[in-house]
Amino acid sequence: MFRRTTQALLFLCILPIARAQESDTPTVPLRKLPTDVILVKGAVPSASDTSTPLPEGGVVAKDVYNNDYFGLSYALPSGWFEKYKGPPPSDSGAYVLTLLRPGPTDKHSSRGTLLITAQDMFFTRLPGQTAKETIEQTKETLQPDYKVEHAPSQVTVANHAFTRFDYNSPVAGLHWYVLATEVRCHTVRFVFTSPDPALIETLIKEMDAMKLADANAPLCVAGYAEAANSITYKVDPTWTEQKYNAIPVRIIIDKAGKVRHVHVISAFPAQAKAITDALMTWRFRPYLRDGQPVDVETGIMFGSAPRAKASAATSVNARRSSD
Repeated sequence: MFRRTTQALLFLCILPIARAQESDTPTVPLRKLPTDVILVKGAVPSASDTSTPLPEGGVVAKDVYNNDYFGLSYALPSGWFEKYKGPPPSDSGAYVLTLLRPGPTDKHSSRGTLLITAQDMFFTRLPGQTAKETIEQTKETLQPDYKVEHAPSQVTVANHAFTRFDYNSPVAGLHWYVLATEVRCHTVRFVFTSPDPALIETLIKEMDAMKLADANAPLCVAGYAEAANSITYKVDPTWTEQKYNAIPVRIIIDKAGKVRHVHVISAFPAQAKAITDALMTWRFRPYLRDGQPVDVETGIMFGSAPRAKASAATSVNARRSSD
């Protein structure tokens, strides 16, 4: 009993001293972390020059979304703005180009969004090799909570062929209208979301005013950089560190067979430098179209490929940029 009383008195004597010491200790202010930035950077895109347009290079200026790579010029609906810029492209060549929505002063405020995405068909891990096939795959894998409004169908928007697919969620009260087309061997999607289907129909009609696809874009040829009979000289990248990520790369080959542009879609900086330095020395047989050499855009995968690819000898397939 005496011992417990002594311990209690000792504790009561020490406590004010400890608190006094704490109050004398200078308070270190907590460092506020920045917002809207990637703090720990991983694989990022890079390019051999800054003048050649890139898929991720689209910007909103004066209420118009412009993307020079896809030849896309889309006037935002009145009162809409860019809510978010997309993250870096993935190692399967998936891009979130932009997310648009009404501003606070718009009469349709918070009633809809438009998500524009692109998928590089050279590197997709999903079934389907065309925009039509990818939309049909979306329908086939739709969860039971969603209901199909209109099955995938071919439509013409802004003088381009699109595949359209409409579905909704009865529980959420939302509608999704998806329109997809092909540009430079990419599937470009416009995904409208709103509880108001009439609003979406109006926005789709307004798409007819947009511009899409650059007639001067290089010919898109799958597998050309991997076909043994098309390469006349190559050196492999020299790695300074070992990583196990997939590294998709697009290159543009000029009429003389020289690599004039390298776009490393997703890689760590050291990897991107090694790949770019190597590819700029590669030489190819000029690609002939109607007997004349033309610029060619193709893709090649470095690193740990996420899936087996078809033989390059059988996968070479030339397609116009506006197909």
